[in-house]
Formats: sequence, C-alpha cells, structure tokens
Amino acid sequence: MNYILFDGTVRNALLPFTFTRPVADIRIGIVTIREKWEKYLGYTTTTLTEEYLMDKFPMVEMEENVMINASFLPNPILVEMIQNLKPNQAVVFTEEIVAFFTNNTQDEFDFEQFELLPFEGELFRIEHTWDIFAKNDRAIREDFELLTADRTSQSIPKSVNVIAPENIFIEEGAKLEFVTLNASTGPIYIGRNAEIMEGSVIRGPFALCEEALVKLATKVYGATTVGPHCRIGGEVNNSVLFGYSNKGHDGFLGNSVLGEWCNIGADSNNSNLKNNYEEVRLWSYETEGFAKTGLQFCGLMMGDHSKCGINTMFNTGTVVGVSANIFGAGFPRNFVPSFSWGGAAGFSTYLTEKAFQTAKIVMARRNVEFTDQEAAILSHVFEETKKFRKE
Repeated sequence: MNYILFDGTVRNALLPFTFTRPVADIRIGIVTIREKWEKYLGYTTTTLTEEYLMDKFPMVEMEENVMINASFLPNPILVEMIQNLKPNQAVVFTEEIVAFFTNNTQDEFDFEQFELLPFEGELFRIEHTWDIFAKNDRAIREDFELLTADRTSQSIPKSVNVIAPENIFIEEGAKLEFVTLNASTGPIYIGRNAEIMEGSVIRGPFALCEEALVKLATKVYGATTVGPHCRIGGEVNNSVLFGYSNKGHDGFLGNSVLGEWCNIGADSNNSNLKNNYEEVRLWSYETEGFAKTGLQFCGLMMGDHSKCGINTMFNTGTVVGVSANIFGAGFPRNFVPSFSWGGAAGFSTYLTEKAFQTAKIVMARRNVEFTDQEAAILSHVFEETKKFRKE
C-alpha cells in the first residue's frame, strides 16, 4: 500500500514552522510525525502539501493510496484501522477526516459518498504551534516506548549520577560522563553519537537526538527535545529544537520551539510567564491577530533560519518568522515578521540575497548544502510574508 501524509486544515495554525516544511515533518517527542507513521506502518511515506514545497517534498501516487492527515499522531488502534481501509472508506474523528482510501483516478473527493468509520476514543493531535511544546511530554513518552521496545540500551557510564536508570536509553556512540540524569519524572533518550558534557543536570522527559550536544553544566527540565545536530547550553525548560539549531550559551529558553538553523546568542533570554500571570496570547497567521493559547506558560516560537544577537530579550509569547535577524537593547515586539532585520529600535527588510549568503555559510559549517530548492522555498516565504513587514 502507498501512504501519503497531507497537511489538512491545521497548516496555517502551525506557521511559521510550516512555511518551510509539511506538517508531517514537524518534530514532537523524539522523532518527526512522519517518522512516527513510518515506524508504525513499516513503509516510507510521501507528502501532499503546498505547491511551493512539493519540489523538496514530492508526492508519489500509485494505483491505490491511503491519505493520512499528518496532524494526527499514530497509535496501534488507529494504524490498524488505516491498514484495513477499503475503497471509498474513511476514518473520521469528531467530524475531521483522519485517513481515506483513494486511487490515482480520483481528483475530487465527496466524503458523503464514502463509508465513514468513526474512531472511538481519544486521538493525539497537533493543532497549534504551542502544542509542540505543551504536548511534548506525552510525545516523548510514546516515542520512547516505540523506539526502545525489545532493544537493549548501551550501559550507563559509572561516573553518571543517575535516578531511575530503567527509564534511560542510550544509543551507540553516545558520550556522557560526570552528569546527572533524573529519569524518575520521565524517560531520557540519548541518541546515536550525541554528547552530554560534564556537570550537566537533566530531568526527564528528555530527548537528545542524533549528533546533538549538551554543553558544559547545562540545566535541562522536561519535557525537552534537542533535535539532530543541535547544541544547547545554559538553562532550557520544556522546549523543542527541530534540528541544526543552537542555543549554546548561558541564558534561559523555556516553553519554546525553535525550527531548523536557528541561533540564540549568548546570555539571551525569553520570558515564559506574564508579570500578571494571565493567559498568554500568541500571534496567529490564520487571523492575523493574537490568539488565546489557554496557557499560562508560553515562550518563543522561532521559524527556520532566524537568529538573535547576544543579550536579546524576548517577551512572553513571541513569534519570530523565517530568516529574521534580531539584535540590540530592549524587548523587540512580540511578533517579528519573516525576513526582518533589527530589534526594539525598529526593523528593516532582510533582503534574500544577504539572507541566502548567511544560510550558505551556516549550513556549510555542518556539511549541508544550501540548494536551489531551499532558495526557492525561502523566496516564496519572502513574498508571502511581505504584507507583514513595513517596507
């Protein structure tokens, strides 16, 4: 069977992260949503997403296909229902299409002509940017069970101060000495060739993905995910870094999400709690206004390729778009549009030519090529977000 993950109705609610990737490639827990589905299904998947993303994330269509809404995370019962779908059948949950069977001759779908199979019970779904960190505790626990089932961890070094070692899994090539791991509050996963430097103190749930690094004397509170090739230091609490991003120095990052290729300057901090303890409102690309999150704690949402200079201060509930460069004294506004250059004193447009030059240098340092595909995606984002910048 051919499985295709589609963005569904939540794509705009997950901006700025879905400016540069399909919903399926959001990381929550240990692995991305796509990787979760592929692990459960036993098949690779392709994507139905925005047209400008499809060169990098193409869809492969075969004679028979099952389309899966990527905002829903898999579980054994749901996967079994999907694997047993027949032509003109669809799985639904609270009136939302979760998955449906189609063939390559169907261009339009009238679900009134489908047999609708209701999913009974609860489904785990990502509907807002803040869900990525707010639901990360559950996601890490589920991924830990999925990835470590019937496997044996590498041994924990004798110099490690450990609580609840049965909840710790260390992949081959990982390095850690003279650190404290407390997995009594949730599982701790340490990926292949990852490293935790001396003096670091970590409370689960925590995921350190492949080739990622925790620097000297870092303090980490769960539920935190440090994606592949990321670097963290200082103090980090309940945050998700997708991949190739750095928060390598002292300073606080809490209840936050960083995309790929982000960099947080030394001694930078974000607020995750308003002084009046009220509910945090966060910029919404759907309404082009500030939306209620229902959360008391909510920090920084930063899109791919964005960066901030040393000693940057972010207000509670700040959204930074793609390829923004923030620096200077004071608090910048709590919505920074994509391709903005500046800070509290004001912003100008960060032109694509200069942004691309930086991206090439940054990516080359990790032996990754800045391709024409990447340039085309970022050029589209530049045009799509022009209305938010004062140019």
